[in-house]
Amino acid sequence: MRRTRSARRTRTALAVATAATFALGLTACGGNSAGSGTKSGSSFTYWSMWRADEPQGKAIKTAIDQFTAATGIKVNVKFVGRDVRASIGPAIAANRAPDLWDQGSDVIYGQTASAGQARDLTGVLSMAVPGEGKTVGDVIPAKYTKVLPKDPSGVQNYVIPYIVDSAELFYNAADPDIRAAMTTPPATWADFIKICDALKAKKKPCLASEGEDAWTNGLQFDYQLNAQGISFADLTNDKSGKAWDNPAVLKAAQQTEQLVKGGYIVPGYDATKAPAQETAWASGKDAFWMTGSWATSETGKEVGPNWKFGAMLPPGVTAPDSITFGFSIPKRAKNPEAAEKFIAYFLQKKTMQSLASTADSITTRADVPAPADLADVQKALDANAVRLTYDGQAGALMDKVFNPHFLDLWHGKITAEQFVAKMKSDQAAYWKSQG
Repeated sequence: MRRTRSARRTRTALAVATAATFALGLTACGGNSAGSGTKSGSSFTYWSMWRADEPQGKAIKTAIDQFTAATGIKVNVKFVGRDVRASIGPAIAANRAPDLWDQGSDVIYGQTASAGQARDLTGVLSMAVPGEGKTVGDVIPAKYTKVLPKDPSGVQNYVIPYIVDSAELFYNAADPDIRAAMTTPPATWADFIKICDALKAKKKPCLASEGEDAWTNGLQFDYQLNAQGISFADLTNDKSGKAWDNPAVLKAAQQTEQLVKGGYIVPGYDATKAPAQETAWASGKDAFWMTGSWATSETGKEVGPNWKFGAMLPPGVTAPDSITFGFSIPKRAKNPEAAEKFIAYFLQKKTMQSLASTADSITTRADVPAPADLADVQKALDANAVRLTYDGQAGALMDKVFNPHFLDLWHGKITAEQFVAKMKSDQAAYWKSQG
């Protein structure tokens, strides 16, 4: 099991929900000052988001064994699984925090860094990666942390990422219908629609869609905004709602509406439940699927023997989104220095190569080739600046305002103009209600 679609959609909301509870717990217990923690000992505790039987867990266990043999530092690892996100806050509040944990960067921010309870790992960037003559900062591109929200002290280096996912339009590059329709990647939106028309003539839907999945389907609109030079976060954080008056915003909505009105989405998408349309796409019934790079592992056993994964960004997009997973150290950690040594050790090229090959993952090291089925995604990440999905917007505004209105647009219940008008008014009302 890898990072899954459903887990990715829900974890930001969980992180936001637990952050308030966590903060109250810290207030009740009394907090330690920044950088507190005793000197590094001969061991440290590590809670991992992976299970021991997962490829990632196995790669981590191998690295731990090698690290202990090389340094004498024992790692007391607990393979908690995804539920580590629910355990970390209460553990920190009760002063029972592990010295190291890993999760998605958004979860780490929501559950620790946003409350000022994640250690500043800027110093780790200067640490040597064993045997390579390079530092951590040399091998991990700074662009993956520069896009993260800042903690109360202005720190962004509260996580050292080792895996990166990204959402793109996935397709079967060996499909003869797609090859005939798309001789070259589309340079403009009009080019993309021509490809969709050619596929439609072959009775192959251009786009797959799990109709009720607002987060994944909304990525199409998020990317259309990026192609128009609009930040989703800036747009939706405008408390007056007037940012929706920008003609470029309406254009992005109209392009999204064109996919619906043009009949380019698989018929019946608004009346099925996951993973029905994912399975249909994997069987070759649809051409493109906007989803994250976990698509390859989710469908790897479903696709045919001649399938060749391809991926591309929508035309005009200037920055792919990045969804990173990495290490973080709670501010209350008792052995932070030992944990930092492990981070630097883990980022060796040999370890990251093992992670990429056995876990079907893109690592944050650009010099480690991604698996063949994710080569297109890595190429896009390496060649461009990156951004957070929805430019980092999350939480109640998405659930209460954007998601319901976007699904109405995606299901053809409202026009692009109506969508923009509803977002403008309801967004202003939402921010007014927040005080």
